[in-house]
Amino acid sequence: MPSPRQTPDQLFGIDDLLTSEEKAIRDTVRAVLKDTVRPHLDTWYETGDIPARELARAFGEVGLLGMHLEGYGCAGTSATAYGIACMELEACDSGIRSLVSVQGSLAMFAIHHWGSEEQRQEWLPGLASGELLGCFGLTEPDFGSDPGGMRTRAVRDGDDWVLNGTKMWITNGSVADVAVVWANTGKTPGDIRGFIVPTSAPGFSAPKIKSKLSLRASITSELVLEDVRLPASAMLPEARGLRGPLSCLSEARFGIIFGALGAARDCLETTIAYVGDRQINGKPLAAYQISQTKLADMTLEYGKGVLLALQLGRLKDEHKLAPYQVSLGKLNSTREAIAIARECRTLLGANGITLEYPVMRHANNLESVLTYEGTAEVHQLIIGQQLTGLAAFR
Repeated sequence: MPSPRQTPDQLFGIDDLLTSEEKAIRDTVRAVLKDTVRPHLDTWYETGDIPARELARAFGEVGLLGMHLEGYGCAGTSATAYGIACMELEACDSGIRSLVSVQGSLAMFAIHHWGSEEQRQEWLPGLASGELLGCFGLTEPDFGSDPGGMRTRAVRDGDDWVLNGTKMWITNGSVADVAVVWANTGKTPGDIRGFIVPTSAPGFSAPKIKSKLSLRASITSELVLEDVRLPASAMLPEARGLRGPLSCLSEARFGIIFGALGAARDCLETTIAYVGDRQINGKPLAAYQISQTKLADMTLEYGKGVLLALQLGRLKDEHKLAPYQVSLGKLNSTREAIAIARECRTLLGANGITLEYPVMRHANNLESVLTYEGTAEVHQLIIGQQLTGLAAFR
């Protein structure tokens, strides 16, 4: 008789490391996703589109949007609880987690942390409820890993600012009501400032990026600003230089630490079930040594990643988490998650390339997750600088 099966989480005793509140949040997010997302994922992935506004309202109803922020309609949960929610979101799809991350950790965090009280009151309640959608414009066509070189300019004209430039790879861009856009007001990275830009402003457009092979269940756009005129009150008053946008990126990266592992877990659980049912030469594929060694190695890396994520979450809740520690988690989670997805595909054989199973979809999505919010190479250099005391970015 075969012995009872254990899930990867059971093997590591993950539940014992979570508080009752964290488990309740996990279960709530799973239930919402089961009803609103999972039945439609294959269609959304094939069509390259999602009902972003409907999803935002559904997520807002259960307090998912900006859930780790305080006040203004935000749930005010712990950072670890937010991470666990990201894990459940990305266990469905990286694009779904991206919608929530961009809304809460980029657009909302920027306004919450760097905005004026008037800006917070005006924008955050609508963003928290999902009645409004936000996006975050930092990356440019020629400046991804070097945001200090951005060409988007903001020029003072009387009491107003006039913005010109182009942003690229912007999640939620073409469906957003408001964009947080970063622009250079002078000639140096120290002159970079953030602006709250209503997408209805004359001169603002957001053409959708099509023909993606990754993050297809997500809306990705270009932002084009042509003489967009804004009042002085549109500037985020507390953000000066790259410290502003980079702090937002650190928030988003934290969610990815957990999120990527959710995709890995979904791949693992799918594959364990598949090899248990698949018969090869009269016995389950799971009964072969090669299958078990692959599963054991993948589960080990997954479990170590979750333990690291929880440690980083506890540090963040104690206000002790440094940006370079976020890089440790983001590099590890994304690198191991994509390796797990690819290895799981080998165990599913030809079935692994179809949308009947989520493995290839996760693997394709993780190609983007490995790159955005700082490439793997950037995070290696951040860690290397901490170890050596020497910067090697140029």
